[in-house]
Amino acid sequence: MASSLTTASNGTFDSGKTFLGHPRGLATLFFTEMWERFSYYGMRALLVLYLVSGGADAATGSQGGGLAMTAATATAIYSVYVSMVYLMAMPGGWFGDRVWGARKTVTIAGFVIIAGHVSLALPGQAMFFVGLALVAAGSGLLKANISTMVGHLYDGPDDPRRDGGFTLFYIGINLGAFVAPFVVGTLGEKVNWHLGFALAAAGMALGLACFLSFSKSLSPTSSLVPNPLSAEEKKRILVKASLVVALAAVFYGVVVGLDLFTLNWALVPLTLAGLLIPVAVLVRIKRDKDLDKTEQSKMNGYIWFFVAAAIFWMIYDQGGSTLSLFADDKTGSIFGFDPSATWYQSLNPMFVMALAPVFAWLWLWLARKNQEPNTIVKFAMGLVLVGASFFVFIVPMGMAGDGTMVSPMWLVSIYMIQTIGELCLSPVGLSVTTKMAPKKYASQMMGVWFLAVTAGDCTTGLLSLAGVDLNGTGIIALQAALAVGAGFAVFMYRKKVQAMMGDVH
Repeated sequence: MASSLTTASNGTFDSGKTFLGHPRGLATLFFTEMWERFSYYGMRALLVLYLVSGGADAATGSQGGGLAMTAATATAIYSVYVSMVYLMAMPGGWFGDRVWGARKTVTIAGFVIIAGHVSLALPGQAMFFVGLALVAAGSGLLKANISTMVGHLYDGPDDPRRDGGFTLFYIGINLGAFVAPFVVGTLGEKVNWHLGFALAAAGMALGLACFLSFSKSLSPTSSLVPNPLSAEEKKRILVKASLVVALAAVFYGVVVGLDLFTLNWALVPLTLAGLLIPVAVLVRIKRDKDLDKTEQSKMNGYIWFFVAAAIFWMIYDQGGSTLSLFADDKTGSIFGFDPSATWYQSLNPMFVMALAPVFAWLWLWLARKNQEPNTIVKFAMGLVLVGASFFVFIVPMGMAGDGTMVSPMWLVSIYMIQTIGELCLSPVGLSVTTKMAPKKYASQMMGVWFLAVTAGDCTTGLLSLAGVDLNGTGIIALQAALAVGAGFAVFMYRKKVQAMMGDVH
C-alpha cells in the first residue's frame, strides 16, 4: 500500500526557519515556480500571436516571421497545447509516486522545459512543434510534483497554515506570470519572436538553479519514492509503451506515405485523448478495490469538483486565445496609448497578486465568525463569476461587429471578473485535492486535478477544429450560460456533496 505524500511527513520535518510564518521550504518552491511560470506564461503570451503572424488574421502592422495560420487553427493549437501541459501532469505525478520521487522529477522536468524553449527559439516549423512537445512534457512532470511538495511542508491536511501556504504559492505563480508578458511578450512581439522564446528558456534556468541551490530546505519526504515499481511492473510497462509507440509510428507512417497528413491528423487525436483520458482515469480510480469505503465516497464527491473545474477552465483559458486575438484586432487606445496585445496577459496575475491577500484575509475573518463559505460554495461562486465574465464579453463583441475599436477597459473588466472567480476556485481546488486524495494516489491526484484543465481546454480545441467561431456572440453566450447553470447546480446539491466528502471541509 502506498503511503500518503500529504501525511507521510507529519510532525517529522521542521527546519526551525520560516517564510512569512510558513516552513522555509515554501520560499524555495515559491521562487522555483515563479521562474517556471515566467517561462511558461511568457511563451504562452506569444503563442497565438506568433501562429497568426504573417497571415490573414494577423493584426495590422504586426511583424512577420510567424507561421501565418488562421485564427481558428491558432486557437486549436493553443488549446491543444495547454491541454497537453495539464494532461502530462498525470504521468508526471505517476513518475513522482513510482519512479523518481517528487524532488528528482522536478529536477528532470526543469531541464526538459529549458530544452523545449531553446527549440522554440530556433527557426523552423518542425523545431517549433518539437519545442511545444518538450515544454508540455516538462511542465507536466513539474506541476503535479511541485504542488505535492508544498503539501509535504505541513503537518497533514488539518494544519491550519495549509490553505494559506497554497495561497502564497499561488502568488509566486502569478508574480512570474505578471512580469513575463511585459518582458518576454514585448521582446518577442516587438523585436524578434525567437528572442522572446530564448528569454523564456533563461527564466526556467533561473528557476532550476534556485531549486537545486536551496533544496535542503525541503521536506525529506519529497525525495522518497512512496510506491516504487517492481521489476515485473517495469517490464510490463515498457512492453505496453513500446507497443503504443510502434502502432503510432506505423499508423502515421502510412498516413504520410499516402500523402494524406495534415495538422488535423495530429490535433484531432490529441483533442479526443484529452477528453477521454480524464474520464478513463477517474473510472479506474473509482473501480480500484484497494480504496476503502471512505475513500470511495470522497472520490464520488471529488467528481463534482472535477466537472466544475473543467467548465471553469474551458472559459478561463480562452484568455490567451479568444480574448488575446480580440485584443490584438479589436481594441483601441487608452489615454492615447496603444497597449501591446501581450500585455493583457498580465492583467490576471496582477489582479491575483492584488486580491489574493484580500481573499486570504477574508476567508480567515469569516472563519473566525463561523461564516466562511465551504469549498463547495466557493466552487459555485467561481463558476458563476467566470460565466458572468463571458456575458460581459458579449457587449464589446457586439460593439466591434462593424469594425469599431473598443476600449481596452472592457477586457480589463473581463479579466478582473475571471480572476475573482479563479480565487474562489483554484487555490481551494489544489488544497481539497490533497485532502481528498486516496493514499494510493497521492501525487497522481494532483495530476487528476490538472486533468480538469485538460478536459476544459480540449473542449475548446474540439470546437475550433469543428469550425465553430469562438468569437461569435452565440457560442460565447452558450458557454456563459453553461458555467452559470453549473454553478447553481453545484450550490443546490451542496449538502449531498458535503456528505460524500466526509471529514473534509
